[in-house]
Formats: sequence, C-alpha cells, structure tokens
Amino acid sequence: MTDGLEDEFDGPPRAAGTPGPLILQLGSWEGPLDLLLTLARAQKVDLAQISILELVEQYLTFIRDARALSLELAADYLVMAAWLAYLKSALLLPPEPDADPDPAELALKLQFQLQRLSAMREAGQKLLARPQLGWDNFRRAKPEGLTSEVENRYDVSLFELLSAYGNIQARAAHGVHVVRRRPVMALDEAIERLERLLGASLDWAELSRFLPAGLVDEGYARSVLASSFVATLELVRQGRAEMSQGAAFAPILVRGRA
Repeated sequence: MTDGLEDEFDGPPRAAGTPGPLILQLGSWEGPLDLLLTLARAQKVDLAQISILELVEQYLTFIRDARALSLELAADYLVMAAWLAYLKSALLLPPEPDADPDPAELALKLQFQLQRLSAMREAGQKLLARPQLGWDNFRRAKPEGLTSEVENRYDVSLFELLSAYGNIQARAAHGVHVVRRRPVMALDEAIERLERLLGASLDWAELSRFLPAGLVDEGYARSVLASSFVATLELVRQGRAEMSQGAAFAPILVRGRA
C-alpha cells in the first residue's frame, strides 16, 4: 500500500519556470487531523461511535485521489496514512495481550482527539457568530463642542446661614471646662457641731432644728443637710446618739445619749 502511494506522488520533475498546480489553503483545512474530522463527520454518527476501519479506508482513498499535492505538502498526510495503515492492520489481526501500544487504546485516543478538535471548532464558530464591533454593532459618535457646567445654588435664609456658620465655629473651637468650687460643710465639721448641740438637749428633737438658720445659698443648704444626716448616722453607730422615725417620710427625730 505504501509503494502505491509513493508511486502516485512521485511524478516526473517539472521543468524550470513551469508553474506548479494551484493550491488553495482554506481555514477549515489545516492538516491531516482536520481531514480525519471531516471524513468522520461524513459517517453521520457520533464521533465516539465512528468506525476506525472505515475512517482509514476513506483517508487512504483521499490520499490516492490527491494527485495534485506535492511531496512537501503531502508529507504530513503520508505520515498519517502510514500510521492509520498500521492501526488498521493491528485492529484486523487477532489481539495480542503483550502488544505495546494497545491498538484499541490508540483508536480511543484518535476518537478523543477528533472530539476535542470538533469541540474547538464549534467554540470558534460560536465566537465568530457573535456580533462584532464595527461590523454588526457600531459605537455612538462622541459629541463635539458640548461642555457641561455645574453651578450650585443654595436657597437659605440669613438666620440659617449664620446658624450653620456658628455650628462650624463651635465645633472648631477648643472648649475648656472649669469646675466651679462651691461651699460645702465637711463631715468632720457636721459631726462636731451636731455632737455639741446634742449634748445640750437630751429630749427628742427634729433633725432640722440642728441645722444652721438663715442659709441663703441653696446649694450650701443641701450640703449642710446631707452632712448633718450622715453625722447623725455616725453618732448613732458610735452609741452617742439615738435616731427615730415614726413612718415613711416622717420627720427624723434625734436625741443624745447620756
């Protein structure tokens, strides 16, 4: 079979200046594997179910009919034809358990290559079928000589404007907090004063009678009341005074102990 193929491609040499045959290189014909894919599709079956033997016969028939190909262009096709002839003979002969490589495995690899090439072609066709910029779709022309100007206008009153300015200035200013000292009665002073007053009166008396009279400062008056109440509790704890209250929110009675 190989001698017949070589005889078909070996022709008489062309004379110098003689134009060679017209060769068309199309995008879909890029090598023997593309030719195998086209022949496999001609069987009109799934690529995974194609007949390798029939595919080999179709390929060898194409090689015999391609008399116009030169040896330079037909080299890849002849190599593929020799490999396919070997694969066909291996598939026709009885299987050998120690055969390396396995013919069935080679046939499966060939089917896988054809399936992958088919998937690549379909993906390329889908990409080319999409709308192309400048051919199917066109960009909108950019307008010339048109500019946009933005002018901000605020509709506020004078009071709102001054209030906003005052708030900004108040946040920016550093404030200093000064705690004003106010007069208070110390606890020691209240204990000493209450102890002196209770020593002169052993009967029950309201706590308010022991507070200084004529207090004008309200803050100092509250301090005197709180300090006197705490001083009373301290004297009761020490056993030097007694304290009584008849009901909730009733006047607090205090007396000294002998």
